[in-house]
Amino acid sequence: QSMRAFLAALEARGQMTSIAQPVSGEFEIAACLALADAGPALRFDRVTGQRMPVIGNLLNSLPRIAMGLETTPAALQGAIVAAIEAPLAHYRLMSAPCQEEVVRDPVLIDELPIPRFFEHERGPYITAGAIVAKDRRTGQTNLSIARLMPLSANKAFVGIAPNHHLAVLARHAHARGETLDIAVCIGNHPAVLVAACLYLNLGDDELKIAGALMGQPLDVVRCIGSDLLLPAHCECVLEGILDAGERVEEGPVSEFHGLYEDYGAGIVAMFPRLTRRRDALFQVILPGYHPEHCLLGAVAIAAGLARSARFNVPAVRQVAVGMGGAGRLHAVVSLHEPRPGDARKAVFAIWAAVNLIKQVVVVDDDIDPWDQTQVEWAIATRMKPDRDLIIVPGVRADRSEPLESGGTIAKLAIC
Repeated sequence: QSMRAFLAALEARGQMTSIAQPVSGEFEIAACLALADAGPALRFDRVTGQRMPVIGNLLNSLPRIAMGLETTPAALQGAIVAAIEAPLAHYRLMSAPCQEEVVRDPVLIDELPIPRFFEHERGPYITAGAIVAKDRRTGQTNLSIARLMPLSANKAFVGIAPNHHLAVLARHAHARGETLDIAVCIGNHPAVLVAACLYLNLGDDELKIAGALMGQPLDVVRCIGSDLLLPAHCECVLEGILDAGERVEEGPVSEFHGLYEDYGAGIVAMFPRLTRRRDALFQVILPGYHPEHCLLGAVAIAAGLARSARFNVPAVRQVAVGMGGAGRLHAVVSLHEPRPGDARKAVFAIWAAVNLIKQVVVVDDDIDPWDQTQVEWAIATRMKPDRDLIIVPGVRADRSEPLESGGTIAKLAIC
């Protein structure tokens, strides 16, 4: 259930490269990861000024993600949907590898090799942290991924969209005069990362879905300073509190579409404690328009879209959200023997499910929706513009949509 089992599998297949020479966390790690975008996973053994090795580019393709979940690319979406529908209860341990060492204040910059990725960002970022949270009153739990930018030795900015469940839980706690307990888990099994990217209902426990993706209950352990349960076999954990009442300006940040965004002020977290393996590895995900960042979200979003669209249109076979749309903005839906009107019904079901999706292409199921060349061929040979184009202006958009104006964007369907 650890990231290390996956690393061993990559190494056995010749898909891991170790870099022995010293590398700076100031842009050099990012440069190496970018150069290896479509290539092997990278292990940086000597990060300047740090003792912890850095690992990146683990899940930078669909075959690699499928391998991490011990399935095939063709069966990947079905496996994720099946896990959502049949989650497995946790198995609680009394001790865990991620708690072999305990470090107290300072816990961030001095202890973790956090890279700086892009020149116009204000600082370095933790990008592969799966954040566990739980509402003290309702018991609602959440597992999600958010970027963290250290502000001091034990304080960090947390980049969360206002509609994300972690932000909702933080606001609920603040309204009661409380802070929200969180645990940022770094260095996770691929199933934990995929589960953390899912769009589910508030209170759905993504850790149980991670277990279902593994085919066995997820081993969890209680935090030292709170009652949060976290993946026992991760590499290191920042235990802290999220305070929706304390806000700070983030400045420009690289987004999945390859541009900078400035979202203004965001929430701050305080971390009094770090736990870790004695020989911990620090996992990073290269942000911006790079495959691992885009595809981790894409496969999770696509599986959720396929599941929700089938409730309305049983003819839906698969939904793809690929790199061409930056893993967030474009979807392709394949239908099997659709009835009249099913294609348009599927389009509106997709738009209703995820605000980010702005273009939807509907194809027959003889087309692989993940193959951009096949999709382009289907558009070229089967689409009549006067019959098959739908443009809907003024639809609600996500804040990260690069062309949104006043919170809306026109949306396009080809069906």
